[in-house]
Amino acid sequence: MEKMRARNLNSVFYANSYHPIQAGSIDGTDVLPHDNAIYRAHLCSSIGLYDPFGDPKIIGDPYCTLFVGRLSRLTSEDTLRKVMSKHGRVKNLRLVRDIVTGASRGYAFVEFETESEMRRAYMDAHHSYIDDCEIIVDYNRQQLMPGWIPRRLGGGLSGKKESGQLRFGGREKPFRAPLKSIPYKELKKLGIPPPPERRYMSRFQVPSPPRRERDLSDREEGSHRRSSKDRNRTEDALKSLADTEEEHYGRSSSHREDVEGHYRRSSSFREDEEGHYRRSSSHREDHSRRRGSSERKEEKGSHYHHRSSSEKEHRYRSSESEKHSRKRKERDEHSHRREKHSRRSPCGD
Repeated sequence: MEKMRARNLNSVFYANSYHPIQAGSIDGTDVLPHDNAIYRAHLCSSIGLYDPFGDPKIIGDPYCTLFVGRLSRLTSEDTLRKVMSKHGRVKNLRLVRDIVTGASRGYAFVEFETESEMRRAYMDAHHSYIDDCEIIVDYNRQQLMPGWIPRRLGGGLSGKKESGQLRFGGREKPFRAPLKSIPYKELKKLGIPPPPERRYMSRFQVPSPPRRERDLSDREEGSHRRSSKDRNRTEDALKSLADTEEEHYGRSSSHREDVEGHYRRSSSFREDEEGHYRRSSSHREDHSRRRGSSERKEEKGSHYHHRSSSEKEHRYRSSESEKHSRKRKERDEHSHRREKHSRRSPCGD
């Protein structure tokens, strides 16, 4: 039970339409007004005394307009325009002043050029400071919130506790998740929308401003515009694809040409290497042939030299042997003659 109660305290919801009795309730379930201002606002709402589009000073697009509250009484239009220009292009600005005195009443309406710039300022400018005052920012509820009743007629939103006229359901003071049972029948009789059970938001979640509703012609025009944009995108994509393919083909052809040129250069280089190899091989063969012939000549010369020297030696030896044989023969002959002579001579007595 305590966990559920703590979860409900942190859960909030925001009003999509304005009902004075619900705006005076902290959880959006009251069925009776608790002060005279709420009763007055409920009376104005019931009999239709207030027309939100009847103010002639209201100009511009409500979906591009922001409400800026809690401004300093000294803040001028130029200062406010300068600060709001940080969030987008300001198209129109109206600082609400007193009819009699002309003094600022502390709130203004700022119109931006586009809805996206208004939403950016709606998210970023809330609780910022202008002239040492913390401001609040909300969308233009006077024209965009069904059943709106302004503060001067007892309605409005937020407020200070000292005034005793707090109003809930807005961005600054949202409704809290109810802790008691919800009186659905009484709320239905009064035309008050019941709290969205199981669809509560956190305090840190920011409610989104209402978006522009388009009629059938605008939707058809938008769909036609989107289809034409889609066709243009498709054509642009096809063109870019064709350009990419052509560029890729050109790059691939240039790459092929580079490869072929490199192949030709490499083949010519190989041919040059083969020619150099042939020339070097023929040179080596010539050199080996010359070397072999010179070696054969040297071998022949050495063989001839060896042969001549051996012949000379043989001749020398043969001449020596002839000499010896001749001398031996001469000695033999001499000895034979001596013997022969000694045989012929008479013996001495």
